[in-house]
Amino acid sequence: MNEITSDLPAEPARRALRNSPLLLAGVALSLVASALAIRYKTRQAEQQNPPQGRFIEVDGVRLHYTERGEGPVLVLLHGNGSMIQDFEISGLVDRAAESYRVIAFDRPGYGHSSRPRGRSYSPQAQAELLARALDRLQIERATVVGHSWGTQVATALALQEPERVQALVLMSGYFFPTLRADVPVLSVPAIPVLGTLVRNTISPWVGRMMWPGLLRILFGPMRTPNRFRAFPLWLALRPSQLRASAAETAMMVPAAFRVRNQYRRLGMPVMIVAGQGDRLVNTDVQSRRLHAELPMSALRIVPEAGHMIHHLALDEVMDAIETVQRPLPIRLATGSSAAAAERQRRSSKPSAFSN
Repeated sequence: MNEITSDLPAEPARRALRNSPLLLAGVALSLVASALAIRYKTRQAEQQNPPQGRFIEVDGVRLHYTERGEGPVLVLLHGNGSMIQDFEISGLVDRAAESYRVIAFDRPGYGHSSRPRGRSYSPQAQAELLARALDRLQIERATVVGHSWGTQVATALALQEPERVQALVLMSGYFFPTLRADVPVLSVPAIPVLGTLVRNTISPWVGRMMWPGLLRILFGPMRTPNRFRAFPLWLALRPSQLRASAAETAMMVPAAFRVRNQYRRLGMPVMIVAGQGDRLVNTDVQSRRLHAELPMSALRIVPEAGHMIHHLALDEVMDAIETVQRPLPIRLATGSSAAAAERQRRSSKPSAFSN
């Protein structure tokens, strides 16, 4: 029998091949339209949220900061993807300014601070920038408060220039390297070329769609406070800030790995505050472990609270800030073992914080 052949199955493929230039043109036009829309949203967000503070240029980085109140200096360092407004919306700036000279920085690439390309923005590099900024502001010593990624900068500053840091308050921090499935995905906007395309065309829209779910992670198991609606979302979704956020996500684990064995060098009082229900960072693996390694530390775990501890437990955070100004009951010589520290901690008068 003669073999019967047909070219019908190949016809759709040939048709698709003929139409591919049109499809590519359609995709390109969609990306261009998306980029133009994102540029418009970016300009709109910057116009609606102009700088409220001052600027100081350090090593080519233009840092934006706000200053409120009088008294002992309190420096606030926000987390990844955030900015000064986070601390303001939470009420922390207003409360702290009643007793302290509060200086809150937009870290490089966030809010209204610049982040020039071609240089490192590791926690150590940011700590150096911060130290020089404090010099320019004629601040010799300060209590440094860090939240989330900001705790890595705060601890880097304390390790590099301990004479400058009077005390540390570390909120919802990430201190020890762990496997994290979110890191590869959230680091994409920092990849050269591909990241530039993604963050200028797709990432801001994806971020906007994911925002309600992200809030449930950040604030859960509690509800997101209504006042957080004032957070300038599109300021955070600008391509420039997404680049900074993605780069810090990529370096989060290696940065923690680098200093994981150095925390015992911290000789100043350290207050560690975290929510037991934190869905972003494991409180037991991070905050409790750090407390166990630091003889000069006290720990406050807030039941049911999540990652945004300064929004959910402002009284506890203020108590931490106020308590750290007073001498802690534990004073151990440098080089004391963790076991000895724990024995002395248990035998000494209980501090204002406890497990």
